[in-house]
Order: sequence, then C-alpha cells, then structure tokens
Amino acid sequence: MTEQKRLAPGDKAPEFTLTDSEGNEVSLADFRGRSVVVYFYPAAGTPGCTKQACDFRDNLAELDDAGYQVLGISPDKPEKLAKFAAKEGLTFPLLSDPDKTVLTAYGAFGEKKNYGRVVQGVIRSTFIVDPEGTIAKAMYNVRATGHVAKLLRELDLSA
Repeated sequence: MTEQKRLAPGDKAPEFTLTDSEGNEVSLADFRGRSVVVYFYPAAGTPGCTKQACDFRDNLAELDDAGYQVLGISPDKPEKLAKFAAKEGLTFPLLSDPDKTVLTAYGAFGEKKNYGRVVQGVIRSTFIVDPEGTIAKAMYNVRATGHVAKLLRELDLSA
C-alpha cells in the first residue's frame, strides 16, 4: 500500500476554494481568525456519512459557541449535496471536490482497506484548522458513528 502524505499538527493547512451545495464559492481563507473543523466523507446520503453529518448538525451550536466553523467536503456534485443538506436539515457548508484535489492535499484520498480489499477512495478524516490556518489536529480513518462525540471530548467541549 502506498502511503499518501498525511498532515500533522503544526503543518500549514492546504488552502482551498470549492463550490458549496448552493453554488457559492467557499474558501478556507474566508474563516481566518476562527477555528475550522474540516471533515472529509465519502458520499452524501450513505448511512455512515448521514450519521456523521447529522452528529455535526446536532452539535453545531456547541461547536459554533466555542468558535468552530464546520465544513464538510466530499467528491459529490453540488446538486447532490443540496439534496442531502435539505433532506437532513444540514446548516453548515457542504463543499464539492469532484476532482479530489483538496481531498488529496489533505491526505484524505488514496488507498484504504474496504472489507479486507485495498481500494482507492475517500479516507474519512477530520482536521481542526486553527485561526492562523495551521493544522491543530489531524484525524484519519475516523469512524462515522461516535466521531463527533469523541471530537467534542478532545476539544474539551463535551458536557
């Protein structure tokens, strides 16, 4: 298995500008001065991705109050993201990376094990980018279920 470059705390977060579910361009630089949770997921509307997105939705107020902006990124087209956001009541930006440039820059696309086979795909990953644009936390191969609760504990935000 070839190992793609992985980001680590202290690395500069790769800049990006992607189209969101409403057709607007969203850049990481738009949130300079704020902490950003950037999470990468394989596909809108699948069970695991829906669970993870809804967990972020359900904890959005807590993250927002603590100064965190949540951005979800997948290879899905904006139209599919719009349907996903509407169906699940997601109010944070879902960004489209169909050519996987940003996924690759963050080490969130590449070889992974899926049911024992090595496949190319999105590696479910979450990053905390600090207000200066530096990676504060890099988590690869996260589980869809329970990940947001674990993240809140790690950020000292859970009750």
